[in-house]
Amino acid sequence: MNNSNLQQLPRQTMPRFPGWLAALGPGVVWMALAQGSGELIWWPYMVAKYGLTFLWLLIPACLLQYPLNLEIGRYTLLTGESIFHGFIRLHRGFGIFLWLLMTVSFLWFGAFASAGGTALAELTHWPQGWSQRGQSLFWGYASIAVFISAILASGVVYTLIERFMKLVAVVTVVGLLCACLQTEVQAAIPSFMQGLLGPVGPMPQPWDSQDASKLLTAITFAGLGGFWILFYSYWLRDKGAGMAGLVGRITGLGGAEEAVLCEGFLPTDESKSAVRWQIWRRFLKVDILVGILGNLFTTLMTCLLAYALLLPKGLLPQEYELAVVQSQFFAVTWGEIGRLLFLVVAAAFLTDTWLATADAVSRIQADIVLTLFPKSRQWSARRWYYIFLALLTVITSFTMQLDAPGPLILISALIGFIGTILFPVALYLMNYHMLPPHLPAWARPKGQPWLLGLSFIAYLILAALYLKARFML
Repeated sequence: MNNSNLQQLPRQTMPRFPGWLAALGPGVVWMALAQGSGELIWWPYMVAKYGLTFLWLLIPACLLQYPLNLEIGRYTLLTGESIFHGFIRLHRGFGIFLWLLMTVSFLWFGAFASAGGTALAELTHWPQGWSQRGQSLFWGYASIAVFISAILASGVVYTLIERFMKLVAVVTVVGLLCACLQTEVQAAIPSFMQGLLGPVGPMPQPWDSQDASKLLTAITFAGLGGFWILFYSYWLRDKGAGMAGLVGRITGLGGAEEAVLCEGFLPTDESKSAVRWQIWRRFLKVDILVGILGNLFTTLMTCLLAYALLLPKGLLPQEYELAVVQSQFFAVTWGEIGRLLFLVVAAAFLTDTWLATADAVSRIQADIVLTLFPKSRQWSARRWYYIFLALLTVITSFTMQLDAPGPLILISALIGFIGTILFPVALYLMNYHMLPPHLPAWARPKGQPWLLGLSFIAYLILAALYLKARFML
């Protein structure tokens, strides 16, 4: 383990907790971003095609991510460093391997912009005379242009992301609640609730092995799986949670540049730091639960809508109709108002995913370059952030052209699943072996790491089941 530099980190008093309203936020961003793939696309797809056969897996799948988020957040709150910096401290080669794997997995996330474009294209039917694919791509590129302009003009970039994602969360929850008020939906609630306890009745149609990737993606990303889960560390860092309040933040070109430190700090062994850490620990748990439970609630609503409205009609969201199928059936029930309602919700679900992902991946790339290559620190973190933001914009704008959104999202998810299997082991070694010798006794983990072990075993079993379902049947 490459942890010798930890003892050289300067020690500072744990920053004061700013109050709950000021501190909460990363969990809401996590919730809003998580709504963009499994919640709108793959879980409704599985329910619309296979009924309640797999619904009982949803709640365990969401809860599996809690221990991962907790350990990711613990490292950042206690050191002020990003989780990737911790991986590199654990083992430089391991950190570089994850970096390369992550880079490949996010080459296709432009698909979320084109997926959001499917909703906006159906909402406007513009540009007139263009094909559905052409209209979807047009609106995908238009949303990217708007988001890039907003980032460049912002003061603190994270503040822009958090405010926008909070708005998205409110729009999606309110929109889905309104949709669930339909008579057909309410009538389906009793049987739907039974599906949460286990498979109900026979499978509506035979299992298609081609859906193994979709089911794996739905389970793993019931929340924010793969490399996406690491974003939480960077949101906590720019929010200034715990020791991260001492390291600086990325600012837009419209704001004054801040010094963003590559390495962090360790808390001093004093009563003031100990008391403040107890408050920050409670904050971390609450913030994570806001993201997980809020995301579970919206996912349950999209699955209920798919069960009540799509399954009886045999409608499946896929290809360039990811959002169009749901909206058309809403039009049958609620008329034009229903169609427009769902398209607005779908656009919010999907287009925000590109914004938050582009921002987070740019942060990660800049952070890793500054960590691995000391000479790169001749340039500021903000400059490296914008270099990678420009590269990601160009690359994802190109990969959007390669296929429909669904297959591209699956590619990214399957690559990211490799990371999901590795994270529990790495987090255990970091937070239970590498970090504790350098912490005061009150900051060392007191709980048993069995939850991490449970997540690891569960994801390993999922990988085995996927391989069996995909290649052996």
